[in-house]
Amino acid sequence: MKSFLIALQFLTRIKFVNQDTWMAEDFGRSTRAFPLVGLVLGLLQLLIAWLLLQTLGMSNTTIGFLLVLPIVLTGGLHCDGFMDTVDGVFSGRERAQKLEIMKDSRVGSYGVVAFVCLMLFNLSLLRDTPTHLLLPAVYLMPIAGRMAMTMVICFFPYARKEGMGKAFAEAADGRTFWIAFLTTLILLYPFGIVAYIALGIGLLFAFLLATYVKDVLGGLTGDVYGATELLTETVALMGILAGAQLMRYI
Repeated sequence: MKSFLIALQFLTRIKFVNQDTWMAEDFGRSTRAFPLVGLVLGLLQLLIAWLLLQTLGMSNTTIGFLLVLPIVLTGGLHCDGFMDTVDGVFSGRERAQKLEIMKDSRVGSYGVVAFVCLMLFNLSLLRDTPTHLLLPAVYLMPIAGRMAMTMVICFFPYARKEGMGKAFAEAADGRTFWIAFLTTLILLYPFGIVAYIALGIGLLFAFLLATYVKDVLGGLTGDVYGATELLTETVALMGILAGAQLMRYI
């Protein structure tokens, strides 16, 4: 329970216990609870999506709310990581300079343009999602994204000698991955094979992304963890649409 509460407070704006001081070991152990954080977010998004569909229907306003809702619930934590990652990885500088750019609190033009493009793409995907798949989609996306984040933390080295993300990387291992993975499979069970297809596509993408970034930076950082989560949500949504289409021919 402690690991879950720490993960929930760190990854979202939801606080059941207001704790300001944590040990590095507490951070590390909380990694296995990331999919449960995704569950909380997924249930909230599913409930709000259902209410919006009942009142506004599958309208542009509904889609706009659902696009902004995850940012509100997480305080834009992963959005910041995504923009910093884009600024650094695609800066064309040497490895050390790329890491310094990512550490800078200011956001560069690459990051802003990439984030705007990603939000427009997500908007289009949500708008193209059939009504009967919208509720499963908003439930699955945060779970798949946080499972992907757990996976890359467990299996890829940390790029810096120090940093907040290092506490996660040092404590995470194969056991952490399997606990999180089995938890994720259970959480997605109600939505069947399409959910598992989307999860598989999302995790494959996250692994390939982490492999590429490791080659560029020599490892991952906390910003990369956030970028992985955000992008995996988008890929998982694409996976839901692809999986649903595939099931029509089976």
